[in-house]
Formats: sequence, C-alpha cells, structure tokens
Amino acid sequence: MKEIFEWERMLLNELPGIFLFEVVFRSAVMFILLLLVLRVAGKRGVKQLSIFETVIVISLGSAAGDPMFYEDVGLFPAITVFLTVILLYRLVTWLTGKYKKFEKFIEGETVCLIDEGMFSVTQFKKESLAQDEFFSELRLKSVEHLGQVRKAYLESSGEVSIFYYEDDEVKPGLPILPEPFNKKDKTIKEKGLHSCSFCGNTTEQKPGIAVCYTCGREEWVPSIKTIRIA
Repeated sequence: MKEIFEWERMLLNELPGIFLFEVVFRSAVMFILLLLVLRVAGKRGVKQLSIFETVIVISLGSAAGDPMFYEDVGLFPAITVFLTVILLYRLVTWLTGKYKKFEKFIEGETVCLIDEGMFSVTQFKKESLAQDEFFSELRLKSVEHLGQVRKAYLESSGEVSIFYYEDDEVKPGLPILPEPFNKKDKTIKEKGLHSCSFCGNTTEQKPGIAVCYTCGREEWVPSIKTIRIA
C-alpha cells in the first residue's frame, strides 16, 4: 500500500533523475511540432492569439494538467517542462526580434485580399481562408458587395481589416449576400454590368458565355451598386 506524501514518488514518481533529460527532449520536440502544425494550419486556426502564443498555452496547459491528478506523473518532470517551454519562449522571442525572416515565419504577415473592389487572386489563393468564410466576415461588417470595399487585409492575428469607399466613390461590384451570389451562372442572360464570381472583376457583358480576363473563370453575377449602411 502506498503511503501519502511519499516524496520520492511525488517528485520523480520513482524514476531516475536522468529521466529529466528525456523530459527536456520530449518538451522541445512537442513544442516545435505544435509550432509547425499550427503554422501550417493557417491563420484561421487561431484568431485571438498568435500561433506562437497558442503553442505556449497548449504546452503549459498540458504540463500543468497531468501532474495535478495523475499520481504516476511526477512534479519534477512537469516543472522541467515549464522551464523548457519558458526557455524556448525566450529563445523564439529573441530570434523574432533579431531575424526578420524568422519573425515572418512565426507571426505571419498582413496580406491584402481585396484591392480596389476586387480580390487579389494570387494572395487569396495562398491563404487557407475560403471565399464563403471571407464573405461571412465582410457581411458581419455590413458589406453588401465588393464595390463598397477599397482595401481589405487579413492581419497576422487572423482578423480582417476593411477600408471603405466614400459613398460617392462606391462602384458596381460583386454581391456577397447569399441570395444574389447563388444565382451565379456561366450564361449571361441580359446585357449589363456583371462581376466574376471568383475574383470580383466587374465589366460590361453581352448575353452569352464570357471568360474573365483576370482569373480565367466563367461564372458571373449581375453587379450591384448600393451604398453601405453601417
């Protein structure tokens, strides 16, 4: 029968002291793995915290939780995990301050997704943000069509920053409300302004089939030109 307050069991769980070196190795491997996985997962995986901060929270949370209620997890290994994570945190912070490329990899960078009422196609393809997801972000900020938006940026935090046209500068654009957008079609039925459903390129079109000269897609939506109501 085990005794309570058995110090050898509480502190090292009857493991040899050299096991702490294995804990350092495990902590470093998991820290790097979490950092890489969340970085690859994209900005939408974490919206309030940066990827780096999320790794710290996960690492410290796991280290703190297990020794609280598992008697076979010693306190010293958990403390070693804390110290290792903190040292890695200081190292990564130092590297981000010293090397711009490393900072860009860890924190990401601000990306322009809408430029003058159109999607920046090359940048949008690089991000994990789906078009319908992005439309949802815009609708939450009372955007009805892309012609109301001068610039939209995906920040490194995952937030979307929007800069609007003045009311007298609003131009025809791609509707992003579900009802008009879902009427997109390859066949243009009436002459008038139409917007490419993929990139937002807005041009005068004749009835028939047309190919967008910006992105090469063929689906179009009748453009609208309404003033934004905040």
